[in-house]
Amino acid sequence: MEPAATRAARHRALEAEPMPANMEAVVEAAAERFGDAPALVFFEAGETLSFIALRDEVLRAANALTSAGVAKGGRVATMLPNIPAYPVIWLALARIGAIMVPVNNRYTARELEYLLNDAEAGHFVTHSDYLPVLDGVRGRPAGLSDDRVLLAGAPDARFANRWEALVAAAPATFEAAEPVSLDDLVNIQYTSGTTGFPKGCMLSHRYWIMTGRVSTFIAEFAPRRILMAQHFYYMDPMFLLMMCLEGGGAMYFCSRPSTSRFMDWVRDLGIELCLTFEFVYKQPEDPRDAENDLQVAWLFGLTKESHADFEKRFGTTAREVYGMTETGSNLYVPRDHDHMVGSGSCGIPAPYRQVRIMGEDGREVPVGAVGELWVKGPGLMQGYYNKPEANAEALTDGWFHTGDLFRRDEAGYHYIVGRIKDMVRRSGENIAAREVEAALRLMPEIEEAAVVPVPDPVSGEEVKAYVSLMPGLARARVPPERILAHCAEHLARFKVPRYIAYRDSFPMTVSARVEKKRVMAETDDLRADSYDRVDGIWR
Repeated sequence: MEPAATRAARHRALEAEPMPANMEAVVEAAAERFGDAPALVFFEAGETLSFIALRDEVLRAANALTSAGVAKGGRVATMLPNIPAYPVIWLALARIGAIMVPVNNRYTARELEYLLNDAEAGHFVTHSDYLPVLDGVRGRPAGLSDDRVLLAGAPDARFANRWEALVAAAPATFEAAEPVSLDDLVNIQYTSGTTGFPKGCMLSHRYWIMTGRVSTFIAEFAPRRILMAQHFYYMDPMFLLMMCLEGGGAMYFCSRPSTSRFMDWVRDLGIELCLTFEFVYKQPEDPRDAENDLQVAWLFGLTKESHADFEKRFGTTAREVYGMTETGSNLYVPRDHDHMVGSGSCGIPAPYRQVRIMGEDGREVPVGAVGELWVKGPGLMQGYYNKPEANAEALTDGWFHTGDLFRRDEAGYHYIVGRIKDMVRRSGENIAAREVEAALRLMPEIEEAAVVPVPDPVSGEEVKAYVSLMPGLARARVPPERILAHCAEHLARFKVPRYIAYRDSFPMTVSARVEKKRVMAETDDLRADSYDRVDGIWR
């Protein structure tokens, strides 16, 4: 195992390396260094872009976007499937100095309407598959007219700006109208929090370049093939793309995520690095599981009891990492720290990061005690977009309050204990309880609602909604099927509760909030006396 002093010295060496001017410089350097080597591989669609071809497509896309009126600082919402245009548009916006606002492609019209208006989007790039969602938006931001909607996929007479045509007519040379710096924004990346609807994290060129570099450092090699089995609107594909541009690896995109095909992809494509979750491990065992080229699997939330078996079953090194949209990479377990397998630790601070565990009194807690993890360092988000009150709560003298409870042992390893945030983490998705509750309360028959997490061996946590009906209403008049149908109209599918339970009333705090801890303490099994949407039964 590498001595701690040696590793610390390597951290300092990475932190001392000069940064490129911006993400444009990273793309240009990658095209020069790696040339015709594959950069993006959409393996199900049979499409591949080399590093040179990627650079040229980015230049054409930058021209296409500017021809449609996108300028430096402009906010461009993107709602697209996993097609080559998506990463190309992200890098093109970075070249212009404009800002991408990625939209979860499972959003309902209500959720899309909120995001477009909250981000004050001036343009919207979307695919014909999602026009029914856009059609359901009742109020767009001022200025987001049909001529500012750039449509990919099948044509529609309402939208004259066809993405494929704009790119085909654009030259592969581009000069930004204004200089673009490391601290200019590239993303307003929405993430769920405790205040209901998601908040937009303002992320810069520096954030993404650093996150890519740190990822390569943590991996301790430059992977030739990285699997991205997620949608590109998440932050994970973006930092892995920066990792590929840094090290010359190819990023393999699936058309749609699939748990059942995940390890087939890893094996058949010769994948060397991937991110994986509990649900991959929960798949039925296959005699070929260990027949792969996987050198490192980064784990998110795998139960510590399964860690050693995961490594044995899949024949690879699996390591916990801990990061957030607001901060990038925070903690990691080094590859050579085999003694930490099964410990449940998230590891030690990553390069560029300082961490503290703070008590409610604002003081650092002693070793072994539990408190909130605070993070500091260059390249953190520049705040939540147009949310000064949330920024004041989340940041203190440059320290970001993660909302996660941690403890640290005497050797300096960190362990996540729980969350202060009122959220449900379901199959890798953060779901704000307040947002689901707000959707439930839109139903005239519901007087009050409280959403809590229910532990689940496959998804990690499931969403349970307790509801009380308006006075005089019998439960038979508002069956769970009606409540679930209402939720499906107002929430993305992954946010729809699995469990519905009725209550006559709720215990309330002096500030008129439901005391969820008291509600949850009333039973040892949170599934009991609930309607289970998945199994279609009362438990």
